[in-house]
Amino acid sequence: MHILKLGVNVDHVATLRQARRGMFPDPVDAAAICELAGCDSIVCHLREDRRHIQDRDLYVLRKTIKTKLNMEMALSEEIVGIALDVKPDQVTLVPEKREELTTEGGLDVSGNMDRIKDNVGKFIKAGIGVSLFIEPDEKQIEASKEAGAEYIELHTGRYADAVGEKDRYKELNKIYKATKYAVSIGLRVNAGHGLNYKNAHPICKIKGIEELNIGYSIIGMAVFKGLEAAVREMLWIMKIYEKENH
Repeated sequence: MHILKLGVNVDHVATLRQARRGMFPDPVDAAAICELAGCDSIVCHLREDRRHIQDRDLYVLRKTIKTKLNMEMALSEEIVGIALDVKPDQVTLVPEKREELTTEGGLDVSGNMDRIKDNVGKFIKAGIGVSLFIEPDEKQIEASKEAGAEYIELHTGRYADAVGEKDRYKELNKIYKATKYAVSIGLRVNAGHGLNYKNAHPICKIKGIEELNIGYSIIGMAVFKGLEAAVREMLWIMKIYEKENH
């Protein structure tokens, strides 16, 4: 039976550290705790402005992670060069604006096909898996396939931010249909953004989604329960609700 996987994003451990420009808390230590708690991959986003994860973090994570390193990144020449040097197990290409607090939407693959396709080819040639972070939109799914990506990660932020049952269901249905279509054309599907302990369970029930990538809510819960307990609780929720789909 397929088991839904959990990728834990450790960016916000680095956010707390960078508030004092110190050495603690270390996202490398956090990654080790998350792995011991049972997560399937570690996610980190090396941003152009280095607001949280630093180059040192990425290089040390590459050396110490025992599961899988998923590096979120924008397609800037500098960051692409670092990724090709570090060689994470997977890169997830995301849009990035300097002024945003967090990634605010999906990548426009269809509108940037040549550039994305060229870089996807570079990563694949280097033995690095590629995922494209996109909206649950058929046009972007088809473009992702054309660009040569193996995975897509569906942006769940609009679902997470929806107010009221009607709007929430509407956004959830988009994710369901997008997953079904992506799988039908040979893409593998992950999902993430804005998922937490209260809203993740309907996403867990969608057949075809392989992994949820969650960071902010887990790191936030860790303030009250500890990081290991926070990761284990999310894994428990995922396990319970995924069973309802089988």
